Amino acid sequence: MIDLHFWPTPNGWKITIMLEETGLPYRLVPVDIGHGGQDTPEFRALSPNGRMPAIVDHEGPGGEPIAIFESGAILQYLGDKAGRFYPAERRARTKVEAWLFWQCAGLGPMAGQAAHFRYREERDEYALNRYVNETRRLYGVLDKRLGEAEHVAGDYSIADMAIWPWTRGYKGLGVDSAEFPNFYRWFKQVGAREAVQKGSAIGKDAFAESQRQMIKQEVAR
Repeated sequence: MIDLHFWPTPNGWKITIMLEETGLPYRLVPVDIGHGGQDTPEFRALSPNGRMPAIVDHEGPGGEPIAIFESGAILQYLGDKAGRFYPAERRARTKVEAWLFWQCAGLGPMAGQAAHFRYREERDEYALNRYVNETRRLYGVLDKRLGEAEHVAGDYSIADMAIWPWTRGYKGLGVDSAEFPNFYRWFKQVGAREAVQKGSAIGKDAFAESQRQMIKQEVAR
């Protein structure tokens, strides 16, 4: 059994999608980031950076429990554990890793900042334009790649699972699907997968409130 310390955000949905795709047994452990759940000593013991998600696999390597934080690392671990969506062959694996890290280092942080500055009460036009423009540039990178391949690394993989939840809010960032037709084809195709629909629906109703609480929390810091 895998304990998934989770709250309904794109990073959380990456993991629920992967778990639904693989069929690995898991249970949710809520981490209410709108009310400081990420700052408890118990959670910090699993995730030193205080960021959700984290997992505890009670049947880890050698049959011993293992705790893992950072969504990209969790996806890699689960891919190896299940033997699916994360190829063993080195060239194919490297391609998946490149696009996985592109999401973790690029699309996620930039789209997250763009959403933050778009929805905060006090507008900062310079910051908003900076992050929205960079997010749009990244959509262009994604669209170009998806004009070359069905999925970002060729076959459907943990890279697609990492990227897709971060693109669900493309309309709110002013991204026109007509401008990025390859992205939109992929977005609809991946979104039609049963496991993606199920994994991304977990806690969806709480997502908007979660975002508002996060913004208030960051503004107060």
